[in-house]
Amino acid sequence: MQQPNQRGFRQAQGASPLAIRTKKSQLDSNTYVRMALTEVWKKEWWYALIPLVIVLLPAIFVFSWWWVVAAVLVTVLFVVLRSAQVQALAQMEQTKALFERVNYEIDQRQILMRLNDKQGMNIPWEMIEKVRQQDGAYQLYLKAPANAEMPTGWKGWVARTFTVPMFLYLPTRIFNSPNDLKLFESLLRRKSLLAAEAKPAA
Repeated sequence: MQQPNQRGFRQAQGASPLAIRTKKSQLDSNTYVRMALTEVWKKEWWYALIPLVIVLLPAIFVFSWWWVVAAVLVTVLFVVLRSAQVQALAQMEQTKALFERVNYEIDQRQILMRLNDKQGMNIPWEMIEKVRQQDGAYQLYLKAPANAEMPTGWKGWVARTFTVPMFLYLPTRIFNSPNDLKLFESLLRRKSLLAAEAKPAA
């Protein structure tokens, strides 16, 4: 399972006086799970066909409804376990910060998720892999841990193969002015983070 690279809330480092500051926002964990599951199954739907085909192979030579039932059960079990992996990640202590009510302070160096006047979490731009702009919001995807941080053996293979998308979710409505929104998008473009398929935000 992908482990998010999070440091948790601590004494907040100050942002630049020219930082873009937003209103408070909170991503509900259930909303995140729904969005992450949609992304996972759009990309990996064909994975579910692998156990289905493998378990059905014996039925080619000796047909039995038992093989069909077994294939369906194994496929359903795979879908349930993969979906449970996404749901479990949203409940982990390491990801708790992503679902707190925070405001953002964004400058050239970092994105500061500010919980209150004293506590915040600094996310350097190097931790952001890409940004997708759609449905009136920006999704800032966090990079997966480096291979050196992954477990070894089969656990490492599972972690690399069955990753879970982790992202910050910034609705456009939390920006204080259209100018702040334009500055933010300009910053994303300068850092070459906006996905090519990005759509104009509502």
